[in-house]
Amino acid sequence: MALTNVLLLSQIAGNAVAFVLSLCILAPLSLHVHEFNGKCLLFARGTWGEEDGLFNVTWPSPINCSFPIATAIVLFIVSIIQIYRFARLSIKQEEASFLGLFLDVFFGFILSLMTIVSAMIITIGFMDWCSDITQRFPSCENAAGQSIMKEDQKIDTSGFYIQMGTAQFGAWGAFATCVVISVAALLKLINNHEMTNMRVSMYLERQRLVNEDASRESLDAPGDFSH
Repeated sequence: MALTNVLLLSQIAGNAVAFVLSLCILAPLSLHVHEFNGKCLLFARGTWGEEDGLFNVTWPSPINCSFPIATAIVLFIVSIIQIYRFARLSIKQEEASFLGLFLDVFFGFILSLMTIVSAMIITIGFMDWCSDITQRFPSCENAAGQSIMKEDQKIDTSGFYIQMGTAQFGAWGAFATCVVISVAALLKLINNHEMTNMRVSMYLERQRLVNEDASRESLDAPGDFSH
């Protein structure tokens, strides 16, 4: 029971952290898409014009930002549900069913997969953008806030560096947190399985002893003789 309580508290704390980290992905990426007029800089490549000195960008698919945003929304919703669920189990001193424990492991694995894919998209995609930006600027950070694109594109570059840095932190942190949550859920599932097997074994042993006692009493009882 002590192990179960520790794991339960770990899951509550882990989901609380996941809730905060989901906002670290969702808020900056949503703001970035808004400031870039619906476009996403992840995996965007471009060249610097010789005449006007502006950055001519070939924009990639918006899904590069949409997938991490969707991941953050799923993580946000699941973490809220799990915090409520685990807190309720903790207050009532109840144990989750085997199906519930299995679903915790399953969703933990899915979220771990989604968050690591999102983290890789943000990190590698941002590196591609910065590799072309730094052909003109000493660092990607120095380009933030500069007028590097045509005015008709209505793109605000003032916050992209902080936004992507925050999103990277949130995505990698969310991945690590989801792994911890998944491990805790798996340990609870294994512990529940072992406890169930122990209860079944104790029940079978009790039944065996009861049957042995009943057989012994029937043998020791005096027989009936008819004359």
